[in-house]
Amino acid sequence: MPTPSGPRDTDAALDVLFLPFEAGVLAWPRAGGALFLRARDGWPVHARARDGLVCEQTFKPAFDGLQRSGLDVRGTEVEGRFPLVLVLPPRQRDEARALFARAVMQAGPDGIVVACMPNDEGAKTGQADLARIAGPVSVQSKQHCRVFWTGASHDPDAELLAQWRALDAPRPVVDGRFISRPGVFAWDRVDPATTLLAHHLPADLAGEGADLGAGTGVLAMEVLARCAGVRSLDLYEAESRALDLARTNLAAHAHVGFHWHDVTQGLPRAYDFIVSNPPFHGQGRGDRPDLGRRFIAAAADALRPRGRLYLVANRHLPYEAVLDARFPQVRTLAQSGGFKIVEATRA
Repeated sequence: MPTPSGPRDTDAALDVLFLPFEAGVLAWPRAGGALFLRARDGWPVHARARDGLVCEQTFKPAFDGLQRSGLDVRGTEVEGRFPLVLVLPPRQRDEARALFARAVMQAGPDGIVVACMPNDEGAKTGQADLARIAGPVSVQSKQHCRVFWTGASHDPDAELLAQWRALDAPRPVVDGRFISRPGVFAWDRVDPATTLLAHHLPADLAGEGADLGAGTGVLAMEVLARCAGVRSLDLYEAESRALDLARTNLAAHAHVGFHWHDVTQGLPRAYDFIVSNPPFHGQGRGDRPDLGRRFIAAAADALRPRGRLYLVANRHLPYEAVLDARFPQVRTLAQSGGFKIVEATRA
């Protein structure tokens, strides 16, 4: 799917997901529709009529892409039974198992679950997990991906379904310091880049601020704990599963805003300071420095005069050109553990 912020990520998994339908091995349901979990837009979704298709997507750029294509897309959990459930499972195994369990539950004993994963992202494991929970599966392979699906009638393991359905439930982590869940970024720890950035935040940050790519709110918690002059802080996060956790983690703080938003599309208002640990991977595993550059551009456009950006990034990522082009004052505050901390100030 083309992302709003840069070149197209290849999406072989989406292509191969629909292979059994294009080959005539599976038929699209005549009634009852289909549920597409972790849905993404692309030509296979539109290659034929997909009557009754309901897409679910919690990642805002992908949600926006589906919506722009006129598909029925929901940003919250869709309920009900469907004769067909399509799944593009995530990499994190507990999250994927929970999603498989949900797919089997919503397909019911006579529905079909179809999933696809790249071979180098756990396709063989995903196939085994679906078979373990729902019985024998059929398989096809193409483009270094594997699509696998359940039979039209199966007898799932009810006890295992319940266990797996709860695998990605929110829970206290890091000695109870905050709530997280499998599948969100650095879900069971404070990642070292965020730790380094928090350590180098100046205590004089004040006024109205924003955290771009806020995740579960860990960096925002540090800002509020260290900087007494902060009047308000807006969190922008593209993954609503993470943003919901941030709401919980920052529930005790007043004047905090939560925005399910694609930062690469710009910000809706101006700020005195911005902090960010921007993403640098898209759908695939390769570096996507264009994402970080768009975060920097969005920050530059949103900062008030003399406003400051504090950014952490992997040292090898080429952000200097856009920083120098958009900010008259740029300095590196620290380099450690493969990361760099940059302060950039508006004129």
